[in-house]
Amino acid sequence: MIPLDAVPLPIDHLTLRGKSGDPALATREGVLDYAGLEAAVGALAAWLAGQGLAAGDRVATWLPKTRLACLMPLAAARAGFVHVPVNPLLKALQVQHILGDSGARLLLTQPARAETLASGAWRVVTDDPPLGGSVMPPSDADPDALAALLYTSGSTGRPKGVMLSHANLWLGAISVAHYLKLTPQDRVLGVLPLSFDYGQNQLLSTWAAGACVVPFDYLLPRDVYRAIERDRITTLAGVPPLWAQLLEVTPKDIDVSSLKRITNSGGTLTRRLIDGLRERFPTMDIYPMYGLTEAFRSTYLDPALVADNPDSIGRAIPFAEVLVVRPDGSAAGAGEAGEMVHAGPLVAQGYWRDPERTAVRFRPAPDWSGTGGMAVWSGDTVVADADGLLRFVGRDDEMIKSAGNRISPTEVEEAVMAGGETAEAVAIGVSDDKLGQVIVVVAKGDGSAEDALRERLRRDLPNFMQPSRYVWRGELPRNANGKLDRAALKGEVTS
Repeated sequence: MIPLDAVPLPIDHLTLRGKSGDPALATREGVLDYAGLEAAVGALAAWLAGQGLAAGDRVATWLPKTRLACLMPLAAARAGFVHVPVNPLLKALQVQHILGDSGARLLLTQPARAETLASGAWRVVTDDPPLGGSVMPPSDADPDALAALLYTSGSTGRPKGVMLSHANLWLGAISVAHYLKLTPQDRVLGVLPLSFDYGQNQLLSTWAAGACVVPFDYLLPRDVYRAIERDRITTLAGVPPLWAQLLEVTPKDIDVSSLKRITNSGGTLTRRLIDGLRERFPTMDIYPMYGLTEAFRSTYLDPALVADNPDSIGRAIPFAEVLVVRPDGSAAGAGEAGEMVHAGPLVAQGYWRDPERTAVRFRPAPDWSGTGGMAVWSGDTVVADADGLLRFVGRDDEMIKSAGNRISPTEVEEAVMAGGETAEAVAIGVSDDKLGQVIVVVAKGDGSAEDALRERLRRDLPNFMQPSRYVWRGELPRNANGKLDRAALKGEVTS
């Protein structure tokens, strides 16, 4: 098992964790061993350093899982810049918001994507930078320096950038590699977007263990089975909709015996999914996990405990302190519901240029915390049993979680109303067996503009943000304060 290195290093030093000759990264462009990974990161960092940027400038990527996309988290940090990975599923409107909000100076993307963007303060590069020539050596960056902005949706407003330091990323990588018991012999299939903390950590934790990561974009669940067989995958991370898709397919004549572990986050594993996965992969360990971008990852459940505790999210991961807090700030007792509060060195530095929202979510840990310092007050309600195992109860905001994506209702509503087809709209998450939740929009009008609205949103919003159903009303209900009565509407569409 990988030791828990207590002293964080600059994140670009992860290239030094593996042995020369051992595979580190396998993409369509070929395989890099650890010596090749170090050389490629050094060359890309040197190229970035020659682009006329100032220290601390933001450099964005809007790419599928190419070699370049995988190298950028380390190369940008080595060159002294802040990496801003953009989800490749997003459309131009969302991308332009992230680029503008982050103040990105440089965007690395593909020609077809670049053509959809309006001009901005950022320079666009669509050719892959050279990965030969001069090489920048590993950095001596302050571990507390800002290394990345990961954009995540909140229940109100547009996506906000979570500020992550070298130390946040380094300790997160070491922590996950440790509790997953990754070794240099492991091969990790990366199906999640690299813009997600969960997806990006697959790169970083794999390299922390000296193992090999295989980034992979798939269209059909059978593609995942074939990739497991072809690349002798040992580790697969996903969200509940992926497991449901895999269980709907019988992988005849496909050998998946190499798979040793799966990890789950972005939604709760149901008993049906757990039983189905155990039947499909009888020798595989299942790691249920809970996380939030503001603190990277908070808990995991030991695979040995999954059968007897299928609804548990486990205990704190290494380097995390997880507290269950009553409304008055005191510690909740066993069996008593409280807010999950995450303290320790995995806590991010706040929201980029947003002190108001930072002050709401990032607050001092309770006085009785063993770690102290700044903590993330998650807004999620949990209960700890007598053995300290945590169970997720619910969240106090209106976030919609569909197919592992956190979706802001406000962002959907703004998009729905932007074209004039309706003057009022409320987006609501409704339970769905396959996706976790689907988006239902209650809008003012008679429905005659629905076809035009759907056509416009197909251009303006990514697939995972498309409403599945519209409910049209002559008037939307309001509460005593004159605001749209979201609670009443949610009760109507979910009853």
